[in-house]
Amino acid sequence: MTRFVPLFLIASCALVAQPPKPIHSQASSSIDFTPSANGDVVEIRNVTYDITGTNVPGRPPNDRLLLRKITRTKEVLGDIGVDANLTLETWRLGDDVRNKPLYTLTVSGDDGNVRDNAIFVVSRGLEEVEWWSVYKLGSGEHLFDTYVPLTSFSISRETVTTRYVGLDVPPDNEPDSRLKQPNVIGVLTYASESKIIREVLLTCDDRQQAKLLRSYSDVTRTLTVSEGAAQSLTLTFRQNYPSPPKPVELQIPLKGDDLDLANAHLPAKLQAAAWRR
Repeated sequence: MTRFVPLFLIASCALVAQPPKPIHSQASSSIDFTPSANGDVVEIRNVTYDITGTNVPGRPPNDRLLLRKITRTKEVLGDIGVDANLTLETWRLGDDVRNKPLYTLTVSGDDGNVRDNAIFVVSRGLEEVEWWSVYKLGSGEHLFDTYVPLTSFSISRETVTTRYVGLDVPPDNEPDSRLKQPNVIGVLTYASESKIIREVLLTCDDRQQAKLLRSYSDVTRTLTVSEGAAQSLTLTFRQNYPSPPKPVELQIPLKGDDLDLANAHLPAKLQAAAWRR
């Protein structure tokens, strides 16, 4: 008996079997310096290319991504701060870069880097306040913002199961009215490379202390994860010089793949509650 193979199946197999085509792309970086009596101006445009490994979350297992990162900065020498934005264009490695990217991410910031072949972290602090935005590498979707350096760790000793933690401290122009309440300190975020697992709203019954702990200039925040079988997060606030440090510290243990708020150790007047944007 003769077997007939559908033409669409033959065509799809042929497409899969085709080797990737050679590609070539080049882009120039530039610098412009403009002397001025009101302050010398420097404008820089840098272009870099990179490729990912395979197994990028959200992409087919064998896909590698080609990344083109464009940073543009404009600075008046001697002034505080800089105008900067970053554009990330992403293609599947082997696709023609003249075609539309899989996605394009454009955001204010002066640098961005791939972490763990899974996320893209952009440095957003263009003035005196450092903060970062975290995006999914496979899709460019925004995950969360953090005003402490992004903390990553594995919740498993047997396999690498990476989780990320950050603290979002709402600015004065925060659009979410819930985060404008005077008792709010910030939102602690616990996430995988593909989703937010838990958000925790931190508040303080003492509004003056809440204002202090929320301040960008008066306190320094650190976030660490303990090693060992019983893992926990430690968030510490220390007042900046010339004030005495007077550290305020809270600890939240991990239970399975979540934050154990029921057994959190909190200073007096501080509250931690599950929350969702």
